[in-house]
Amino acid sequence: MDMPVRRSITMDWDNFHPARTQGLTHDFIDHPLLAPDELAQLGKRCRGTTRWFSFNNNATPGSNFDEVGKLFPNNRSIVDSIHDISNAKAWVLLRHIQADPVYRTLIDEAMDPIRDHLEAIDPGMYYRAGWIFVASPHTVTPYHIDRNNGLLLQVRGHKTLYVWDPDDEYVCSERARETFHARHDLTLVQWREEFRERAHRYDLAPGTGAYIPMTSPHMVETLDESSITVSFTYSTEATRRESMMHFAHELARRAHVTLPPVGSDPLSDRAAYALTALSVAVHGPGSHPPACPSLAHRTPYAVAD
Repeated sequence: MDMPVRRSITMDWDNFHPARTQGLTHDFIDHPLLAPDELAQLGKRCRGTTRWFSFNNNATPGSNFDEVGKLFPNNRSIVDSIHDISNAKAWVLLRHIQADPVYRTLIDEAMDPIRDHLEAIDPGMYYRAGWIFVASPHTVTPYHIDRNNGLLLQVRGHKTLYVWDPDDEYVCSERARETFHARHDLTLVQWREEFRERAHRYDLAPGTGAYIPMTSPHMVETLDESSITVSFTYSTEATRRESMMHFAHELARRAHVTLPPVGSDPLSDRAAYALTALSVAVHGPGSHPPACPSLAHRTPYAVAD
């Protein structure tokens, strides 16, 4: 009887910090669930749901990520695009793969072995999710931020990943983060070409990747070949707390009250957290708002929206 293959994600765990990006290596490049034929089958199972998203490769780094599907529609089906991704001139995202029983095992296979490393400094992992990106040559993932920590693994092809520090207000203001956490609105997260020189740049090949902290702006460009990438995201007690404080700042701003930046005043941070916790208690758990479900209703996997 064949023994199951044990796969791994490796980082410099001694120097890991949840607010700092760093490179990683992995051995998921030959995982059967990441083969194009299997991804096409997953795409078929995603039909009629919100668990896939696609656009053509006319998008630019400065395209609004919330609008790219409307502005740059992919006129081919998701399955056709995956089967012929080298020629499809498309970007395809298979979202919330944890909602698929088969692909939930992929998330466990990736995250369970490294959970202790991550939680040693950033405890309380929950709300795990998976995202698979299939992209044609010369395709851009526009500049944006996310609401969870993430591990991005390059599986096929080469691409360039740009990641900015999560506290770099020159490239993404506090106001932009507040709006994002309050309404998942990326309107104020705006690209400028000069940002490239401030980024951490990763030239990704199969078997490499990067850790991306919550709300670290990032942008991706594929090169002369098609690409398959998988990302595993998760929340922690700290990401939950920060999301709630940013949301509270947005509420205060609507009331014409300006609070000290998140992380600069412990008393203000505690008050902001308490305010948002009250809002969650009134409105109930959910992903909007604030960004993650209530710790009182902590779930191991993200709820597919």
